[in-house]
Amino acid sequence: MGKLVEIKTKPTASSVTEYIDSIADEQKRKDSHLILKMMEKATKEKPKMWGSSLIGFGEMRYKSPATGREVDWFKIGFAPRKANLSLHLTIDIQQHAEALKNLGKHKTGAGCLYINKLGDVDIKVLEKMIGAAAK
Repeated sequence: MGKLVEIKTKPTASSVTEYIDSIADEQKRKDSHLILKMMEKATKEKPKMWGSSLIGFGEMRYKSPATGREVDWFKIGFAPRKANLSLHLTIDIQQHAEALKNLGKHKTGAGCLYINKLGDVDIKVLEKMIGAAAK
């Protein structure tokens, strides 16, 4: 049996729209509103702020294969960061290896996809990836 761990990043009552509208960079603000719409459509769920800067959809219990620790987390989400848009699509981003080849300019982390702006990527490919991750 895994051990449920309390993590600092939890859902809050903060407004997602107010958070996105407060982003100074106009392009990042527009891109964030578009990603928000894509994720809402894919998940059929309302977004929630997780901590002060993550926007998440749905909830799940994630169990670390390495440690067996369990945490409550969102199914998919994103964070408009200063350097880039960080999309949290799955625990293992390499599940999307085929789609990533056709996506356009991006970087990946363990479970994240980093893009500078939506103009750098194929929106249709990104929408498919979001849809697959939401299932």
